[in-house]
Amino acid sequence: MKRHYVTVDVFTDRPFGGNPLAVVLDAQGLSTERMQAIAAEFNYAETTFVLPPTDPAHTAHVRIFTPKAEMPFAGHPNVGTAFVLARANPDLGDRLLFEEKAGLVPMDIVRDKGVVIATRLAAPQQLSFGEEVTPALVAEACALDVRDIKTDVHPPIVASCGAALLFVELVSRAALAKAKPQTDVFAREFPRERFVGIHLYVQAQEEGREIQCRMFAPEHGIPEDPATGGANVALIGVLAHFDKERDLTLARTIGQGFDMGRPSVLEARAEKIAGTVTKTYVGGRCVQMMSGALEID
Repeated sequence: MKRHYVTVDVFTDRPFGGNPLAVVLDAQGLSTERMQAIAAEFNYAETTFVLPPTDPAHTAHVRIFTPKAEMPFAGHPNVGTAFVLARANPDLGDRLLFEEKAGLVPMDIVRDKGVVIATRLAAPQQLSFGEEVTPALVAEACALDVRDIKTDVHPPIVASCGAALLFVELVSRAALAKAKPQTDVFAREFPRERFVGIHLYVQAQEEGREIQCRMFAPEHGIPEDPATGGANVALIGVLAHFDKERDLTLARTIGQGFDMGRPSVLEARAEKIAGTVTKTYVGGRCVQMMSGALEID
């Protein structure tokens, strides 16, 4: 039986940039094991599988897999899947709603002269925090010196808007550039059940981008991710949370993937009311790359 798919580069306006994504459009009847095998075959950071929604008022039920595990939520798979579905089905309109393990994910469609060029998601869960990790252990896992890690605003801390990651601020762009994931340390200290990966970032102006970041998740089969919407939709919330203002709207342009030759640009925004981050968003442009069919039973 043929299963049709489309691949798209997410968080970029040009081919061969951003984060590649495979979208399997007719996944009904596929087992979890078969979906996982297909995701491993594509070997992208994530592959999505589009299924009929359980509630007909919603657009689709979407399942997301890395090469090694299923994700409850992730950013670039939602941005890319919404882009593919909106381009293929103009009647869907400019507001989609995906059912996922982490909850409902609202998607806004951005058009230019009627053509879909970008999408934006609202996180399915409000920002939450988890454990702290010592700077020394982060430094060991990322081949950094402990002095490269900035802790005056927050320590290395796990946060989530649907997918838990460890957020670590660095002192300089040079420190970010030299980081390298140490797979043995990740395997020993950070199994994927603990959190998805480590999201390093630095607040530094660079060609219109206020933040540069890198994300390592080797336990998910992702040594480095070119663009991580699920991380950056939480990062903007983390920055808003630790801002001294009790009420604010915080918007940042974030660069990722530049150090691995897959430049990605993400637009993130958080809303904070009475000291609580209530909503977070992330979005960006996409480019469709390939389409075809899987020859599987």
